[in-house]
Amino acid sequence: MKTENAMAMLRGHPFVQGLKEHEIERLGALAKEVRVERDRILFGEGELGTDFYLIVSGSVSLEIAPPSGVCRVDTLGPGDEMGWSSVIGEDTVFQGRVLQDLHALAFDASALRALCDEDTAFGYQLMRRLLGVVADRLQVTRMLVMDARWPVAKRAGA
Repeated sequence: MKTENAMAMLRGHPFVQGLKEHEIERLGALAKEVRVERDRILFGEGELGTDFYLIVSGSVSLEIAPPSGVCRVDTLGPGDEMGWSSVIGEDTVFQGRVLQDLHALAFDASALRALCDEDTAFGYQLMRRLLGVVADRLQVTRMLVMDARWPVAKRAGA
């Protein structure tokens, strides 16, 4: 990491809350600040992702992008994270499109995996947090499917 400001952003991000200081410092050593302009595709659906992101400001739309048109699944903003699939070495599930200029901390996924292998206690904590992200995305997707399949439930506020 290049600046104390970036380290302060990392320390203040909800994703790292509860990590030990030395774990945050090791994570911070892998962080790089990135800025991405509005309307850019950050990562495509089905691609092998290379980075994990912690959003500082801006917003990103997670989308399914079949040939018939794009469907927004979720909108992420400050305090959110994205790119969990890259950390486990899998293809991305969604496309990420920047809605509002993005300022984020990016972490090279292969370096994160290496850190997890080297420090298994840190790896366990990171994977627990990633599973929380996956569970949240699954719940959001579940609600989207329910809204589409059961319009009466949607009108009733379910």
